[in-house]
Amino acid sequence: MRVTLTVNGQEHSDDVEPRLLLAHYLRDVCGLKATNIGCDTTSCGACTVIVDGLSVKSCTVLTASADGSSVTTLEGLAGPDGELHPVQAAFRQEHGLQCGFCTPGMVMAAVGLLADNPDPTDRQVREGLEGNLCRCTGYHNIVRAVRAAAQAGPAAGSVPQAQEVSA
Repeated sequence: MRVTLTVNGQEHSDDVEPRLLLAHYLRDVCGLKATNIGCDTTSCGACTVIVDGLSVKSCTVLTASADGSSVTTLEGLAGPDGELHPVQAAFRQEHGLQCGFCTPGMVMAAVGLLADNPDPTDRQVREGLEGNLCRCTGYHNIVRAVRAAAQAGPAAGSVPQAQEVSA
């Protein structure tokens, strides 16, 4: 079937199998490798992306069901000049990663969390990210990074609009 999605500001129109998952579409068709696939069951959150302003786990979303949607991946957060999104910058500054496998999903989930709650407490961050698993850390630095990103104001919970990102 034919689908058309706007991915990181760039329109993509492709023929896909009806059962193709959005995570595989982003990785295999669009060439955007930051969307990691860890479980295929929504358990780990490594595949979290923003679809029409909401953070979703792309490993259980059919590409066909996202037809006509706007999707933002980790690659689409940075500015056109390479300036990091406030959440990306905070994860870097606060050492909110170790191996990095969960980081794209954590960052995208954090953007979604901050869009809904621009000034979360530590507990609200932990609850808001509970669907995203990190195999390396005790989450302390991740929570600190999200709280630091919140200090950037509304920009921390927003995604860039109409920005093309090359694969």
